[in-house]
Amino acid sequence: MSTSTLQIGSKAPEFNLKGTDGNYYSIKSFSGKKAFVVVFSCNHCPYVQAYEDRLISIQADYMSDLQVITINSNDDVKYPEDSFEQMIERSGFKKFNFPYLRDEDQLVAKKFGATHTPEIFLFDFEYKLVFHGKIDDNWQNESIVKTKYLRTAIEELLAGKKISVPETFTIGCTIKWK
Repeated sequence: MSTSTLQIGSKAPEFNLKGTDGNYYSIKSFSGKKAFVVVFSCNHCPYVQAYEDRLISIQADYMSDLQVITINSNDDVKYPEDSFEQMIERSGFKKFNFPYLRDEDQLVAKKFGATHTPEIFLFDFEYKLVFHGKIDDNWQNESIVKTKYLRTAIEELLAGKKISVPETFTIGCTIKWK
């Protein structure tokens, strides 16, 4: 289990994880981007499923400046729907436009101090954490969202402004630890 979550201003932990496309990725695989969103994710959580299309839209809307990276750290023995094979199927079915990575030994989730899916970590071009929390204020119904925490943080970051809401509580399923 994680012991403490990254603090605002912390450097992004290093990782090198296999994606559903067969390639290995680190946060530095996307150097040249102005921002990086690391999302702890999975296949089975209804909160994650509700947000998948919103993450696809965020990646599409900010393609030139930002890279979304999703990481599944769940125990796939107790939760076989979170296996790498099922991840490949899900990413193809949903047509993810971002890497979907497997954290088999759960060490990356522990380095980040992640506890939930989806849990959002937004980093600037220097790989410093500028936002941590949730995507918006209504996971169940996108049409009635009032506050888009992640999009606002991305806009502020890209405009060179201070992040007005750098942290929110996370919402979703807990990471399924081994």
